[in-house]
Amino acid sequence: MFAYFIRRILINIPILIGITIIIFLLASMMPGDAVLAMISSETPVSDEMIKMRQGELGLDLPLHIQYLRWMGNLAKGNLGYSFVSAESVSKMIAIRIPATLELMGVSLLISILLGLTLGTISAFKQYSVLDYGFTIFGFIGISIPDFFLGMILVFIFALKLKLFPTSGFITAGEEFSLADNLRHVFLPALALALVRTAVFMRYTRASILEVLGNDYVRTAHAKGLKQSIIVLRHVMRNALIPVITIIGINLGVLFAGSVIIETIFQWPGIGMMFINAVTSRDSPVIMGYVLLTSIIVLASNLLTDLTYSLVDPRIRYE
Repeated sequence: MFAYFIRRILINIPILIGITIIIFLLASMMPGDAVLAMISSETPVSDEMIKMRQGELGLDLPLHIQYLRWMGNLAKGNLGYSFVSAESVSKMIAIRIPATLELMGVSLLISILLGLTLGTISAFKQYSVLDYGFTIFGFIGISIPDFFLGMILVFIFALKLKLFPTSGFITAGEEFSLADNLRHVFLPALALALVRTAVFMRYTRASILEVLGNDYVRTAHAKGLKQSIIVLRHVMRNALIPVITIIGINLGVLFAGSVIIETIFQWPGIGMMFINAVTSRDSPVIMGYVLLTSIIVLASNLLTDLTYSLVDPRIRYE
């Protein structure tokens, strides 16, 4: 297992280098100019001042020199400095990522619990009213975008029923409390979770139905084993393998998809930071965010592979 882990890490290194090249080229081809984006139209600045500022930021250097400088800083754990605030990108991400991870964690927990539960019920109640109802819910959940679902939840639960706040991390002017924080995170997490719930539910249902038709399940029934033992030891353990794949894939999607939800709910995570960076052409912040997203995707794929061996003892990595 450890040798496999090290091998996967080494394989991911050239992949990450390729990702950095793509990220840098895309950032350099963004329309507009970072210096001009920082200048207010009400206070005109001379061309000499613009060129001076570009020189300070290193934007007047050839692209390959800029890339090598960025990679040199990256090797030291430094993601560079924001063109707008001159703040360390690493520090900006470190301050904001706990809020994003909280939003992702709560959303993933809700979607896994609901998805696996509803998918299991739907499979064991195949062609029943519940099954058809969950199927309709699944199609609706997959079809509605996260941001539109978020606005619907705000309208119903925040504006009409006034059960939850519309935005923010905590209530303004009050000290931090877990209960208040959970009230604020519930709606954005639910908006992210419902779409994933529909996906997890459909895959869980299909996987369980496939496993139920296998010989070892019929043999377990013939031996007179309890239904709960058959479901937990024989059905769920084998049915979860393809579901784990989908959950692993959705970790990266969930991280990237939180950008729009954070904007709608004014959640102070790195999604809001990314939107502000795009608006102001802040290339170091954009590159830092995209690089972090790429690392999370690679790490989630590795974590998914390692989880296989815990769920299915027949899978071993050498």
